[in-house]
Amino acid sequence: MPAPSLADQAIHCSFCAKAKADVDRVVAGPGVYICNECVELCNHVLGEASESSTAAEIPWPDHMTDEQILELLPRIASVSAQVDANLRIWVERLRDRGVTWSRIGSALGMARQSAWERFSGEE
Repeated sequence: MPAPSLADQAIHCSFCAKAKADVDRVVAGPGVYICNECVELCNHVLGEASESSTAAEIPWPDHMTDEQILELLPRIASVSAQVDANLRIWVERLRDRGVTWSRIGSALGMARQSAWERFSGEE
């Protein structure tokens, strides 16, 4: 069975985790996605940064409450799962083209056997 097309994938923004059906547009990168709402937010932050001499504040975990971090965990897990699923799809596309497990493993910095065990779906 060939790898699914982008149209067949359940795509979520890698930043806010919203489904592509919940936003106007999603821009695809290699295994990651960003929605129009996050692009707008980025443009706003970048616009403010050029007007101000202070660096943008990033909410690092040491400045966040336990509840704020716990609230982020499902979103982070969702993005991680999507990236892993996309990696599997890219590997499937390579296998559909006849690329060897050795070449795939080498590209991922792992042994051929490790790549096969992780991505083949066989036990």
